[in-house]
Amino acid sequence: MKQHKDGKPGSPYDKSPRLVPLAITCVVLCGLSFYLGGIFFSEKNKIEANNVKVATIASSKEAAITPLQVKSSTFGECSADYQDYTPCTDPKRWKKYGVHRLTFMERHCPPAFERKECLIPPPDGYKSPIKWPKSRDQCWYRNVPYDWINKQKSNQHWLIKEGDKFLFPGGGTMFPNGVGEYVDHMVELIPEMKDGTIRTAIDTGCGVASWGGDLLDRGILTLSLAPRDNHEAQVQFALERGIPAILGIISTQRLPFPSNSFDMAHCSRCLIPWTEFGGVYLLEVHRILRPGGFWVLSGPPVNYENRWRGWNTTIEEQKSDFEKLQDLLTSMCFKLYNKKGDIAVWQKGSGESCYKKLANPDVYPPKCDDSIEPDAAWYTPLRPCVVAPGPKIKKSVLESIPKWPERLQVASERISDVPGGSAATLKHDNGKWKVRAKHYKKLLPAIGTDKIRNVMDMNTVYGGFAAVFVDSPLWVMNVVSSYAPNTLPVIFDRGLIGTYHDWCEAFSTYPRTYDLLHVDGLFTAESHRCEMKHVLLEMDRILRPLGYAMIRESTYYIDAIAVMAKGMKWSCRKEDTEYGIEKEKILVCQKKLWYASN
Repeated sequence: MKQHKDGKPGSPYDKSPRLVPLAITCVVLCGLSFYLGGIFFSEKNKIEANNVKVATIASSKEAAITPLQVKSSTFGECSADYQDYTPCTDPKRWKKYGVHRLTFMERHCPPAFERKECLIPPPDGYKSPIKWPKSRDQCWYRNVPYDWINKQKSNQHWLIKEGDKFLFPGGGTMFPNGVGEYVDHMVELIPEMKDGTIRTAIDTGCGVASWGGDLLDRGILTLSLAPRDNHEAQVQFALERGIPAILGIISTQRLPFPSNSFDMAHCSRCLIPWTEFGGVYLLEVHRILRPGGFWVLSGPPVNYENRWRGWNTTIEEQKSDFEKLQDLLTSMCFKLYNKKGDIAVWQKGSGESCYKKLANPDVYPPKCDDSIEPDAAWYTPLRPCVVAPGPKIKKSVLESIPKWPERLQVASERISDVPGGSAATLKHDNGKWKVRAKHYKKLLPAIGTDKIRNVMDMNTVYGGFAAVFVDSPLWVMNVVSSYAPNTLPVIFDRGLIGTYHDWCEAFSTYPRTYDLLHVDGLFTAESHRCEMKHVLLEMDRILRPLGYAMIRESTYYIDAIAVMAKGMKWSCRKEDTEYGIEKEKILVCQKKLWYASN
């Protein structure tokens, strides 16, 4: 064996003197090969970018050099029977899905080859919606021409058809004397409704959203939730009135909201079987309700002692149902907060002692283990377990969070869960939006007037649009992409509302429900997943005739978007951003009012 100078044994393959020049030669050749290959592929990519005809992008450098080019084309009209088309909750496709737990009413989006690439026509006689606040009490019949709900619910004063309008007298199944009186009774039971403690609420099984409409005057922002069912267009009525609403149902999947979000949840004879299937529906309400928040129930089995005769049941059955409900709520760390007449109120626990008991293996429902993400809520199955508030939620407990409107400007503890998120980040975002707001109002003077009521910020970060225009007569649906950093908990902590969504699919709403859509770099962020024309056609579906879209995008996409928008009968103009930079522009578009030619 060969020996080293120091006497240590050497490898039989030790040929260092020869390897050194050989290694240097290899490095030089590899470097030269890499350099030449880089030049070749760079030129190849430039050629491909020049020939592109569909919405794809290879790199940001090419985007700056060669704007995306698309052929001009005109989208055809859908047939008239698509006037209320909701792609992911389409009754025509219900038979494909099971009836167990009404799963057929959940989101089931059509496959790519079944997607409609046509423009949804308005009903015959459609007119621009009545302006807020008059719209809360009336809407044009021809805009939502549904007779079944009128015939079935007029005796309960949900709505009344009078001439060419629907009137909303504010009645409901559990408040025949009007929603105002009903809410007054509720405020007596929950004083926190009148001092800014409660700001956000969700109404499950909302009817025509009269409860949410009344709360707007009381400083409470309510998101009304209802499925597309035999009540026809509850959510469309709500949005036509200018009241926040979204299509949805508690069935087998979580609602598209983060945990510990709403300050209050409400069910007025919403017919949800709360104690069935292991209480999973109530567990979902528990998940989305903020610790210290309130759950309000009116209708069966509350006040069964006086109401049971009208419910086609026996007093014994209703008593048993109420006791089951109370036991289930107690097992989830709710406590009965107040009860009077037809209204019962429970409060979600915020202390650790109750939730610690759920770790006992003999307890039902059990505490969810750490593998279950509390905020995962996009096509996420319901779990038969309690999502216990984590240690970071302490300052987000209802009694700890600042009251409205102070909470709007406060960075919640959960902002630290967002990559790069901090109080300084939120302060910077607020400052940015103050500058944007002034510029936006110059570009679109209708913002802040009664011409714009329902607004969607299609890919928000912290809800900046909603925050800066909070004193305007509009409300904002803050949408956070299911693929983006999870900022939605921060938005709810600020006292705003929103939802998760994936823009490769249709949104959970009816056609013609928003006055303004705001987009900020959505196509840049999602073009690798979502086809541009499908996103734009979805925007057209949900935008009201004569409504507006403000599309803030890189110069790579902006001209291509304008071409497609023209094919959707939109008129657009390209404007500078507030900073006048070349790499980003704003398209200000307006949708034309047209009627089906057939």
